[in-house]
Amino acid sequence: MGKRAYLVLENGKTFQGERFGADGTVMAEVVFTTGMTGYLETLTDRSYWGQIVCHTFPLIGNYGVIPADFESDVIGPKGYIVKQWCQAPSNFRSEGSLDTFFQEKGVVGLSGIDTRTLTKIIREKGVMNGVITDDPASVDLEALKAYRVRGAVQASSTKERYVVKPQGAVKKKIALLDFGLKKNIYRELVNRGAEVTVCPCNTTAQEIQALGVDGIMLSNGPGDPAENVEIIENLKEICGLGIPMFGICLGHQLLALAHGFKTEKLKYGHRGANQPVKNLETGRVYISSQNHGYAVVSDSIQEGVAKELFVNVNDGTCEGIRYLDCPAFSVQFHPEACAGPLDTQELFDQFFAMMD
Repeated sequence: MGKRAYLVLENGKTFQGERFGADGTVMAEVVFTTGMTGYLETLTDRSYWGQIVCHTFPLIGNYGVIPADFESDVIGPKGYIVKQWCQAPSNFRSEGSLDTFFQEKGVVGLSGIDTRTLTKIIREKGVMNGVITDDPASVDLEALKAYRVRGAVQASSTKERYVVKPQGAVKKKIALLDFGLKKNIYRELVNRGAEVTVCPCNTTAQEIQALGVDGIMLSNGPGDPAENVEIIENLKEICGLGIPMFGICLGHQLLALAHGFKTEKLKYGHRGANQPVKNLETGRVYISSQNHGYAVVSDSIQEGVAKELFVNVNDGTCEGIRYLDCPAFSVQFHPEACAGPLDTQELFDQFFAMMD
């Protein structure tokens, strides 16, 4: 039996469970993800910065810890909640268990709570803050309600520029602005023959122009997109360069804000590998991997400046934009997947076609 611990939500609801991984108290925004696999990619996705992630799938850790599947070199979430974690993983690629890995990385884990009830509360009431603690009586609910995820992009982005090169000839040069990127974004670009220069989030238009690139990629990342005022101002100037641009997730939202459109916080967001999106140009529906709590407001997209490209089949929210005033498009979902379906990988090919 693990050490007893509790999850306390800002509405006062308390769940009793057992600790695994690191000790400690952690306060964060509590979200859920519906992916049946891909927990390693979720753990190393910096888009979860400042959040406690609850898995709806009941057993997590059954294929162990596989560093080759990591999407970054750091842990994204502040805490991790599962119904049950596997103490005896079985996979020929595994290099350890979640418990040991969490202890090494300082991740606070909580197991044994009713994750179904927790998920239903978030679905019905909306995303709320929570704290994992040994002493629920000591929790200040007012302070818990006041918690906000701030400075997420600055904390997640690379501080130094670095280059990733293809094995063969360089066909294109791309600047990838890192807002908290997943590694598979630059893997997809490199696999198509691109030399990718990964740049800090606050890189200016002048600095990008000096790189002499053929295209610009805007990565995923955490937090409230509207908070990033300096980055949004930079993107206004970057759009003026006329270089083909492709945005994913947070990059999609920031590009929209740079055009004067609006974003809003969703009730409980889209997190999982089973989100249906419809291409409004072709009518085709794809299953996509997603991880976001904000969305571009469809009604704020100005005619003549841009048009909606994808919508979410479940709730009708904006999932993609094609710009008419500059060579750019963006999507709310993850075409690089990892984890998730590969249905929309062709968008990377479309980006390369734009550069041609």
